[in-house]
Amino acid sequence: MLNPMQIEEAYKGFITNFSSCIHDGIFSVDLHFLHEIGLLEVLQEDQSDPDDLTQYFHVIESIEKVTLFNEQFIVWIIPKTDGEQPVTLVLIALTHNDKPRLEIVFTTCGVYNTPRYVLRILQHFFSDMIETEATLTAFEKNA
Repeated sequence: MLNPMQIEEAYKGFITNFSSCIHDGIFSVDLHFLHEIGLLEVLQEDQSDPDDLTQYFHVIESIEKVTLFNEQFIVWIIPKTDGEQPVTLVLIALTHNDKPRLEIVFTTCGVYNTPRYVLRILQHFFSDMIETEATLTAFEKNA
């Protein structure tokens, strides 16, 4: 697992080269996005699962951001303001061979800019990324 210094270096590298690091652009969380990824119904329900992946992270808090990390993922949650409106920028990196690779960036604002929404969206992306990595590993083994 990467140490906090390595994680901070990765963050600075991603932020410095932000436009070249984000492959799919920045997802903006809104009603259409939540419907598209199938989270609208899930967010309306109160599903507290103690085995939720978001329960197993180390946390580093600073004035600038909150960093969550474990063996698989690094997440940077960065609060900002757009004019007078609070906005949260979230970067998700997958750790492979002790090298973080930025995979997903999304923003939340307005009614979607709450810890509950951010954590549910993170959980969705974690599950999706784990499934994708398992599929890629299966293909590599069969090749």
